[in-house]
Order: sequence, then C-alpha cells, then structure tokens
Amino acid sequence: MSESELRFEINGHLIAAVEWGDPTGVPVLALHGWLDNAASFSFVAEELTGIRLIALDLMGHGYSDHRPESMPYYIWDNVTDVIAVADALGLDQFYIAGHSMGASVATLTAAVFPRRVRGLCLIEGLAPLVYSESELPGRMAEAILKRQRMKGRSLRPYKSIDQAVDARVNGRWPVSRQAAARLVSRGAVVSQEGVIWRSDASLMMPSVLRMSEAQVVGFIQNLRVPVSLVLGSDGIEDEQMQSRIALLESCEIIRLEGGHHLHMEQRAAQRIAKLINCWAA
Repeated sequence: MSESELRFEINGHLIAAVEWGDPTGVPVLALHGWLDNAASFSFVAEELTGIRLIALDLMGHGYSDHRPESMPYYIWDNVTDVIAVADALGLDQFYIAGHSMGASVATLTAAVFPRRVRGLCLIEGLAPLVYSESELPGRMAEAILKRQRMKGRSLRPYKSIDQAVDARVNGRWPVSRQAAARLVSRGAVVSQEGVIWRSDASLMMPSVLRMSEAQVVGFIQNLRVPVSLVLGSDGIEDEQMQSRIALLESCEIIRLEGGHHLHMEQRAAQRIAKLINCWAA
C-alpha cells in the first residue's frame, strides 16, 4: 500500500498527516486518540481497498505543531483544523474514522457540518468528556493553578527508543509491542538529553473548560449521517455511553474482542477496515 507524508499550514500552524491507499479512492479522514498519532491507523490502512485514508496528527501530537503556550487544548478547536485540512485537500465531502478523542472530534465535526461529512466510523468513543455545571468553577480553578505550577516543566527523557516503547506498552491503555513501536516511531524523538515525546506536555493538564452533558446531547441529536460504532470487549463502554447511543438516529453497533486500542489489533483492524471499505462499494 502506498504511503506518503502530508503537511498543511493551518492558521499559521503546521498540521502533519499520513496518506495511505488509492489517491483516487473515497476520501476518509482519520482522527487518533489522546496522546496517540496518525500511526495508530496504520493497521487498518493495511486492509483497505478503494479508500484514500488521510490520518492526521492532531495539534500537539506527532509531527504537528503545538498550540501556543497560553492556549489550552479545547477539543472543539480540532473541528476547525479538520475542516481546514479538508479544504486544503479540496474535499467537499468526506467520511471520518475516529478513535477515542478522535471519535469525539468526528462527532462534533459531523454535527456542525452535516453537508460535508457523509458517514462516521467511531472506535471506542462517541462524544467528549464533560463537566457538570456545578463543578465547573472548581475544575477551572484547579486547571489554571496546575498550569501555573507545571509551567516550564518537562517529562524525564527515556534512555532509549526501546525504553519509550516499553512505557507505551504499559501505559494507561496497554497496546502490543508492535503497536507501541509504530506509535513511538512517530511520537518520540532522540535528543541530546535522551528520547522525548513529541507530544505537547500541556496535553497532560486538566481541561480548563469542558462541555456539559446537555451541550453534548445537542451535538449528538444534530447528527444526520450513518454511524458505525465499534466497541471493544475490554473497552470504555459505560452507562453514559449507552445513554448517548440511544440518541443516535442511525447507528450500527459492532462489538469486537479487544481493548481500547483494538484498531491496532490485527483481527479487529481487519473488521474495522471492512466497515470502511463499504464506503467505496
């Protein structure tokens, strides 16, 4: 399968991406999860037919620029970036595949621009995390104070690439060593101090502001496209997820063996690729 690196200048910032597949195929934008990068879709890409898959490094991840130091990472800002990349590619209409955080961005994008997004494949995610209205003042104070305390600090470098891969294998959401190696190849860099993550350390900060559940419901109810929702047997499905699924107008739910990163597991990746390949049928 052909693979090429893409670079876009979006609002004065660089956004990187990887393109796989048929350049004349059905266009699909792929959006990764928190602290991952475009390489997370490489397993799915290997199984695609008739699809042009463009996997972004969302801002602060992989080879993309970090947001300005004074600017928190708000999930809705990614919607602007996704649409700008689609414009740069000359895509009037396209599909979106998203994992976890990327699935939330995909849902927001499709709700805001229903004419442009033709369908969604959401993997282990549906909509953003929320704060209740009553806890928002305290959460905001906590986030602002922590940003002040952590300003200028950096994570301790790893001694080798292998050590970084080990860390990713044993992270909050474990992945196989092969999957970790692919993520690290795009997500880490060798410096004079050692191996460091390319991702912005600010991504580890608590959110200054999140939507409320009522706001999220408004976006879900505005979805007008078919949704394929892939959930892992050891994934993140909970009561909140179930209540959100009930709001969807058109949704196919696919439950597969695997964890939160099941799209980086061979069997699940093959099944997800079949779903995406249907868009080219």
